[in-house]
Amino acid sequence: MDTDKIYSILVPVIRPAVRRTGAQRRRMFDAMRPPTARVVFLGDSITEHGWWDELFPELPTVNRGIGGETTSDLLERLDDAIQSPLAVSLLIGTNDLHGPRRGRDISGIAQRTEHIVRRIRQRAPEAPLLLNSVLPRTGFAARIKQLNEHYRRIAADNGAVYVDLWPTFADQNENLRREYTKDNLHLLPAGYLAWAQVLRPHLAPVATDQ
Repeated sequence: MDTDKIYSILVPVIRPAVRRTGAQRRRMFDAMRPPTARVVFLGDSITEHGWWDELFPELPTVNRGIGGETTSDLLERLDDAIQSPLAVSLLIGTNDLHGPRRGRDISGIAQRTEHIVRRIRQRAPEAPLLLNSVLPRTGFAARIKQLNEHYRRIAADNGAVYVDLWPTFADQNENLRREYTKDNLHLLPAGYLAWAQVLRPHLAPVATDQ
């Protein structure tokens, strides 16, 4: 299956609807007071669909995921999303892989992600920052693994924690495990439970302080 070709056909068709929904969610965020003293979950639809307050009942959380977002999109709204957080979990980059061709370059995605990490560090130097690896995805494994190596370095260079999700989520063919997804991209509830289990040890110190 040529996944890249499928997405090249499908994404332009659905992108306008995704953009409209994302813009509506951004307007909602703009109308609200920026959250403070929360664990902020930042990212695209994979983050947006997570029920973080139920996954982490011991923590004050806020969901700032927006479906369809790329690294460039997140950079545009980052300052409003980060206001004195207790901690930040960041998962971004998968939409860049099938976005406009000029944005698909792995080094460019990594560079924009590093800008995001540095700006979070500037705004919240004491808050734990968890940089999650991009999840496995059918047809994109080689490129994602290359991108994740950049993420590992970015975390090390900027005082963040690299959270490697591949051992938990990748099957023997380097696709998302079937029990965690229906569409080889988004997560089922079992996937979110597994992700939370990976994140929990990194967020435990924050919970202890509450």
